[in-house]
Amino acid sequence: MREADWGLVAALHAQCSEQNLLRRWGRTRITPRDLSRLLTHADCWIGLGADERPLALVCAGSVTLEPGVVDLGLQVVDHRHRQGIGTALARQVARLARARGAHTLSAFTQASNAPMLRLLDRLGPTSHTRDGPYVEVRVALDALAPDPEITPS
Repeated sequence: MREADWGLVAALHAQCSEQNLLRRWGRTRITPRDLSRLLTHADCWIGLGADERPLALVCAGSVTLEPGVVDLGLQVVDHRHRQGIGTALARQVARLARARGAHTLSAFTQASNAPMLRLLDRLGPTSHTRDGPYVEVRVALDALAPDPEITPS
C-alpha cells in the first residue's frame, strides 16, 4: 500500500463503527497524514473482498524501533468480524516477520479489546503488559502455533 491508496483506506473506515476505529486507532477520524506517518514505519496491505471493496487493513513494521520486534496493526470492517480474516492476516504477518529474522510480534491495543487479545493468544505464547487502559501483547515467534487447518502427516 502507498499514500496514493488513501481512498481505499477511507472506504474501509467508512465501513467501520466508531467503536472499531477507537479500538484500532484510539480515535474516530483518521487522516491522510496519519497514513503517511504509518507508512514511514510499516509495510501495509489492504485486503479486498470479492466485490473489490476493502475489508481489512494490516500493517507490520518497526514502529517501536526495537530490534527483532515487528509491530502489528490490524483492522477488519465490522460486518466481516468473526470470519477468520484478522486471524489469517495476523498469522501471515507473524510468518513473514519470523522469516525476516524477527523474534517477537508486538501489538498495542485497548485492554477491553477481547477479540484482538484472543487472536494474539491463539498465535503462540504471549506476554501481556498493562499500561492503563491499554495492553501490549508480545508473541514469541519462535514458538508460533501451527495453522489449525494444516494437519501433520
